Order: sequence, then structure tokens, then C-alpha cells
Amino acid sequence: MITMKNINKGYMLGEEKLPILKNVNFHVDEGEYVAILGPSGSGKTTLMNIIGCMDVMDGGEYYLDGMAIHETPENELTEVRNEKIGFIFQNYQLIPTYNVMQNIIMPLLMRGESKKQAEEECMDTIKLLGLDHRIAHKPSELSGGQKQRVSIARALVGKPAILLADEPTGALDQSSGRDVLKLFGELNEMGNTIVMITHDLNVAKSARRIVKIVDVQLYE
Repeated sequence: MITMKNINKGYMLGEEKLPILKNVNFHVDEGEYVAILGPSGSGKTTLMNIIGCMDVMDGGEYYLDGMAIHETPENELTEVRNEKIGFIFQNYQLIPTYNVMQNIIMPLLMRGESKKQAEEECMDTIKLLGLDHRIAHKPSELSGGQKQRVSIARALVGKPAILLADEPTGALDQSSGRDVLKLFGELNEMGNTIVMITHDLNVAKSARRIVKIVDVQLYE
């Protein structure tokens, strides 16, 4: 599902280029649940942004679901993100003026589906996540755990190749965090490929495989 070969990325600091990722090799098979574990400043956010096609690498090769991302023009990456990646963010990234249903169907509307078609298509996902009694509620009327479930539902509805989760329990209390990690395990058992970025070893242990990023390099 993901193959990365010798990925390099750096940023200019004055006249010097500061390396953020150095010769990173990484693979994820279809149906895997992998955690990328690393402290702040280790390069994991940059790696996540490259995996999510939100940033481009300086060198190397990246294949996502058989597509050569390193050869894909930047103006086509928006479509790749919408079709192949389901994003789950630490702070949910929900639109506050939209209700639960409106937030969840956004990826489908971006693909050109009608509102009615999108709503019908996402009902199974909404029921799976226990949100069917909340579809008319705004984010401000939900708990942190419920907001994250909305975020997960939004990520799932487009049937992406991978779910990419950035510190998914970071804004939650312990109980809600455990519920979300349990849900990830269930989604993985259903066949979903999950890549989770975290700084917390206890959170990473919920995954089936852990890779560590330390000092701009990745270690299996």
C-alpha cells in the first residue's frame, strides 16, 4: 500500500539546509496497522505530511496504492488526497457551523456527489460509529470522543486506501482515548489500512507494528 525509498527532506535555515528526513525507507502492506513513534522535532510530522501528499520530498521515491507520488504534479495531489487518504487529526478539523452529517459527507461532495447521494452512502458508517442519533448536532454540542468519531467517519466514507491518523488521542481524556484506539483496532480487523503518528509509546502499542523515527531517520 505504501512504499517509500530513500526519502529526503530539508528546510533552509539561513544559508544552511537543515535535514528533517534522511534516507527514510518505509513500507506498509494492505491491511496493516502501523504506528510511527517519535518525539517532538524528530521528523514524524514532516513524514506524515509527505505520506498524506501535503508536502513534497526533496528526493526519493514514494508509491501509494500503486501510484508514483514522486512523479505526480503538485496540482494533482489534491485529488490523490481526496481519493486515497482518510485523514484523522488530533484537533478533529471539523467545520463548526456544520452539523455532524454535513461534516461527514464533505469528502463525497468534493468528489461531485449530490447531497442526497452522499447522505445515503455514509449512513452505514455513521451507524458503525454510533453517531446516528447525533447527525443534526453541531461540533460544539459533542464531547471530544464524539468529535473524533465524526472525524473518523469523515475519513472512512470515501473508502480511502489508507487512514492516516495524527496524534488521534492527543486531545482526549484517557477513557475517550482508549475508546478511539479500540475503534482503530476494530476498523483494522475489518480490513482498513491504518498509519498512526504518535509521540506516546502506550498509544503506539495499540498498533500491530511500531516504527521509530529518531534524529531524522526511521528505524524498524
